[in-house]
Amino acid sequence: MGLLDGKRLLITGVITDASLAFHVAKVAQDEGADVVLTGFGRMRLVERIAQRLPKPAPVVELDVSNQEQLDSLAERVSEHLGENPRLDGVLHSIGFAPASCLGEDAFMTAPWEDVATTIQVSAYSFKSLSTALLPLLGPGASIVGMDFDNRQAWPAYDWMGVAKSTLESVTRYLARDLGPKGIRVNLVAAGPVKTMAAKSIPGFAAFEDSWDGRAPLGWDVNDPVPVAKTVCALLSDWMPATTGSMVWADGGFHAIGV
Repeated sequence: MGLLDGKRLLITGVITDASLAFHVAKVAQDEGADVVLTGFGRMRLVERIAQRLPKPAPVVELDVSNQEQLDSLAERVSEHLGENPRLDGVLHSIGFAPASCLGEDAFMTAPWEDVATTIQVSAYSFKSLSTALLPLLGPGASIVGMDFDNRQAWPAYDWMGVAKSTLESVTRYLARDLGPKGIRVNLVAAGPVKTMAAKSIPGFAAFEDSWDGRAPLGWDVNDPVPVAKTVCALLSDWMPATTGSMVWADGGFHAIGV
């Protein structure tokens, strides 16, 4: 019996088969879940990637900055959930920052329009996605977001770091408001993993170089499975009293000083 037997999950943020979201979907299927994916932009690419899962998954288009798509999301997802449409879990693995918001001096020079885009797509969308899917969610459901621990300033991360701090706060307020409905809301703060998103961050190699030596358990930037398993644990029934939390999957890096 798998950890997620009988669960129906919506997984956002699959771009390639190197995406963290792809590996979450793969582990979830291995543990017995039925999965629906969302894609943005290059839909044909996402649909091809969905065929590489152990069980090919349907794909629904979603631009989290498009209110019309959000308003119709529950209905469109329902088409893939059978006669009794419901969702037991959702993964928010969405983030974007214009180039002006990342890299040397970006914090001091990025224009508000680009900063606003970064915060809307990377943080506010966690609330937008949760609200859009409420008709499909009930007691026992779990919403999980992907995070990069931003309790400190990171080199080059700049306004995306601010967006992650916002995401962490959004999580606490969502947990407050959705808790009475029996819905859990948490984040997984992952260590650096080589994904397409990571490649867009200037100076990402600095994280790669330092993480393994400092993390007590070690860290392999080429292995997304530990992060995917942590997400699946939160999507399961085995953490029923955990909400409003940030759960680290970083080899213990966050706990160790210089």
